[in-house]
Amino acid sequence: MCGAITLFRGTQKLPRSLPTGARVCFLPGVRLDDGIALGGTPERCRARRRRSSWSVPRQAVRAVVTALAAAAGATYAGDRLRQGIERGQQKFMSELVAACAPGAVPAILSGPSFCCRCCRGMPTAVTLAASDGKLAAALAQAISAASFRLYHSTDVRGVEIGGAAKNVLAIAAGVVTGRGLGASAGAALTTRGFSELVRFGKAFGAKPQTMMGLSGLGDLLLTCSSPQSRNFSFGVALGRGGKPDTIQKTTGLAEGRVHGRGIGGNGARKSVDMPITAAVRRAARAKMTVDEAIESLLARPLKAER
Repeated sequence: MCGAITLFRGTQKLPRSLPTGARVCFLPGVRLDDGIALGGTPERCRARRRRSSWSVPRQAVRAVVTALAAAAGATYAGDRLRQGIERGQQKFMSELVAACAPGAVPAILSGPSFCCRCCRGMPTAVTLAASDGKLAAALAQAISAASFRLYHSTDVRGVEIGGAAKNVLAIAAGVVTGRGLGASAGAALTTRGFSELVRFGKAFGAKPQTMMGLSGLGDLLLTCSSPQSRNFSFGVALGRGGKPDTIQKTTGLAEGRVHGRGIGGNGARKSVDMPITAAVRRAARAKMTVDEAIESLLARPLKAER
């Protein structure tokens, strides 16, 4: 990567003081690069650089980008590497950034990746999108590494949607596994789920090739098949009869629970048919049982495939 990077605490529970030269990392056995420094405030992060690259929980994005924009003043033109939908107002992250920092140029990073594998040098390919094509290409060049390959795009909304919608569908795929419904059911669920993702993306102007790419189909295939995905693991436990709130205490935040409402709400505004998302949303919130959710999908009227 080009230039030094400064991290500030934000919402992370980091120690207030660190020994000189300390390299903090939450991945066992992974050491932070020497170009990464731990800072205490947004002002320090923004003091000597025009761009900032960051990743925080989606529900903290509004507070963080507001703080960064205030620290940089009117000249702020940062890049944010995060995808998803905000809880509550159900805004896409790029919309949220535009509202909190009108001068910012957001860049979204998404694709089939687990950080524990990326940081250990396992081959990974993802997509980075920005409305400015030259910026997207420059960032992709700067962030890419020998085992970390970036493709760039100008389809910001498409990359955002792929990164958010797949979390909901991964819960459904986990339920299939946890319930022991078999490989055929899993393949059908993933395929029909992808159809929902494409319909949703099309309604919001996403490009078909983005949906078919790394941030769409690629990310969906990974999260719908790997126990490393918190959403898939949440679904497995749900399929085995666990209670949603109890499961989350064990597996950690399953973002599909949060995104279910955002995806469903935005889909309803555009009259997008999303039965799997609707079933997951209700089951993940204990508004219906898993058996009721499965029955609601299997009892749908027969129709032509699309």
